[in-house]
Amino acid sequence: MPLVAAGEIVGPAATGRRGVGAFNVIQLEHATGIVAGAEAAGAPVVLQISENCVRYHGAAAPIISGSLAVARAATVPVAVHLDHATSADLVRGAVEIGVGSVMFDASTLAYADNVTATSDIVGWCHERGVWVEAELGEVGGKDGVHAPGARTKPDEAAAYVNATGVDALAVAVGSSHAMLTRDAVLDLELIADLHAAVPVPLVLHGSSGVPDSLLTAAVERGMTKINIATQLNKVFTAALREALAANPDLVDPRKYVGPGRSAVATEVTRLLAVLQATP
Repeated sequence: MPLVAAGEIVGPAATGRRGVGAFNVIQLEHATGIVAGAEAAGAPVVLQISENCVRYHGAAAPIISGSLAVARAATVPVAVHLDHATSADLVRGAVEIGVGSVMFDASTLAYADNVTATSDIVGWCHERGVWVEAELGEVGGKDGVHAPGARTKPDEAAAYVNATGVDALAVAVGSSHAMLTRDAVLDLELIADLHAAVPVPLVLHGSSGVPDSLLTAAVERGMTKINIATQLNKVFTAALREALAANPDLVDPRKYVGPGRSAVATEVTRLLAVLQATP
């Protein structure tokens, strides 16, 4: 199955009112585990590489190139997506390496500056066939700069999409980044109102903190792209701890990182089923 652009996965899913799992990659084991889980589910998937992940690896090329290779070898459609990029230079560099979609995050800027910066990125990316997601309204928990109680207004969201030309919009509806508990409460009525008002697919950030039943309900109300990072890190780390605790003499990383990768695959398969379920 060839590498695809995120729009080729998200567009049909939005039309069919299905959820798309978009999972963050930290290292290559995440990428291979995520794809293995998607293959087991028989579902497409998005591999997301954040600006923080690029910073961790010291450069964009190693982790993006590795993820692209994993995607090209998959038996289901896989997109490789740049997530939460605040730098135009990073966007341009990632596109040159081969990503087919980007999330440009200008949400901390004043509205007019957000529109200007995002419009510039959209114009540049669209000239190169690259799909663009952006954010209006601050989603809680991201580096301490987003207001936890923020909510996106449907009329402002529609105006923002019209002004910038983005292909998908991340909205604030009650979720929060980096939650270790799964007890976030989503505003399902607001999701439905946003879906009715906004002409592009909606994206839910901070989905690791949302219980399964609300993820399913959010998709039914109109959410399409569901971003999940912390939940995979939780199961990955738990599996590593279990392996090391069971055998303190382990020194071969394959023997303790491997169970982490397997745990990621299992959780991705489970979560993709949640996003396809009917509430």
